[in-house]
Amino acid sequence: MKEQIKRFLLPCIIFLVFEAIAIILWLSLNNIFYLFNFTYIGFFVSLGIGLVIAHYKNARIFIQFFIGLYMLVYLGFICRENMQLEGFFYYIAIGVFESAAIHYLVAKIGGPLIFGRGWCGYACWTAMILDLLPYKIPQKQPIKKLGLLRIIIFVLSLTYFLILFFYYKENIEKIMFVSFIIGNIIYYGIGILFAFLFKDNRAFCKYFCPITVFLKPASYFALLRIKVKSEKCINCEKCQKICPMNVDMLNNKRSRKNGTECIQCLKCSMECPKNALSW
Repeated sequence: MKEQIKRFLLPCIIFLVFEAIAIILWLSLNNIFYLFNFTYIGFFVSLGIGLVIAHYKNARIFIQFFIGLYMLVYLGFICRENMQLEGFFYYIAIGVFESAAIHYLVAKIGGPLIFGRGWCGYACWTAMILDLLPYKIPQKQPIKKLGLLRIIIFVLSLTYFLILFFYYKENIEKIMFVSFIIGNIIYYGIGILFAFLFKDNRAFCKYFCPITVFLKPASYFALLRIKVKSEKCINCEKCQKICPMNVDMLNNKRSRKNGTECIQCLKCSMECPKNALSW
């Protein structure tokens, strides 16, 4: 009984953290939107984690769509905010502390110090589609050198923003919105292509996604990490075979193989026959 209470305490704590952020931003910026925004996201993230802990098979994908579509359709298309990397650069450059800027600071820069790459596992609107593809279990280990593509794309995104900012200021708002639409089409196209090329749904995340330039360094120091209880482990290696990000789940060190790739999906925990893996 105590073990069950302990396991489900985490989703409650996560919700309270999001609610604290919601209230602080609402009161400090005098905008009730932030109360709704972070309450909504916090509720579904904590609900998703709770359902995953309870071993509901498709809970995480269900939550990905609730959060991902909210950010893509409502914040992106309806509110016309560029939620991609270029949008973050833009809002920071003009000193506007709005949805895109706050989103990056909370979910992708500061948040990973606490939650690791939970964004990638529960909220990413690109991954919500890619996770539906047939290669849920990677067919082979990642090709490390291809990971440099992520840095190249990051630099290209920054360069693209700088060109717009200094040479197309008059039309930059419209260009940013069009860029958001085109950028998402490109990301989905490349993500699906990479999934079939590498027989790995998450190949896009491992080789192409520029956001990992923020996520990986911060997630190395994440407070929330999945660890193995060695006294329970029988070394069946099922956790390693099922991991979509090829993380060495049998090693508790921060420097473990592909450790900063962990998306907190808990597939390893659900697969473990001895319940040896948990936060």
